[in-house]
Amino acid sequence: MPTHVSRAEYFYCMVRDRPGEAYGLLTRLAASGVNLLAFSAIPMGDERTQLMLFPDDTSSLARIAEKEGLQLDGPQHALLIRGDDKLGALAEIHRDLADAHVNVSASSGITDGKGQFGYVVYVATEDFNRATAALGV
Repeated sequence: MPTHVSRAEYFYCMVRDRPGEAYGLLTRLAASGVNLLAFSAIPMGDERTQLMLFPDDTSSLARIAEKEGLQLDGPQHALLIRGDDKLGALAEIHRDLADAHVNVSASSGITDGKGQFGYVVYVATEDFNRATAALGV
C-alpha cells in the first residue's frame, strides 16, 4: 500500500477524568452511527480529560452532540496518514513537511504489527494548506 494522506476534521470535547467517561461517550456515538477515523484522550488537569474525535462524517457527530448537549470545539484540521510500515516512513513525511517550512505541532502514530502504520499530524492552521500541498493531498 502506498502512503495515503487525507485531510481530516476533528473536534475537542471535555469530560470528567473518571473511569468510564470515554466509554460512555464512545458507546453513545457508535449507537448513533458515528464512525470515528481516529480518537485520542489527553488529561488536562483539574480532573478533566480532553477527547479528540475524528468522525468520518462531521454532520453525524454534530447531530448527536446537539441532541446530547455535548459541547464540541471545532472543527480543527489534521492530516491522517496511512501506509506501509517501512523503516524511515515517518522521517520521509517529516522531511517533506520540513522542506515546505511546516512545523509539526503534535503527532501520534501506531503500527498494526502486520506491515501498516497510521499517523495523525497536527500543524498550525496557517500552515495547513502548505502541509497538504507538501504531502500531495
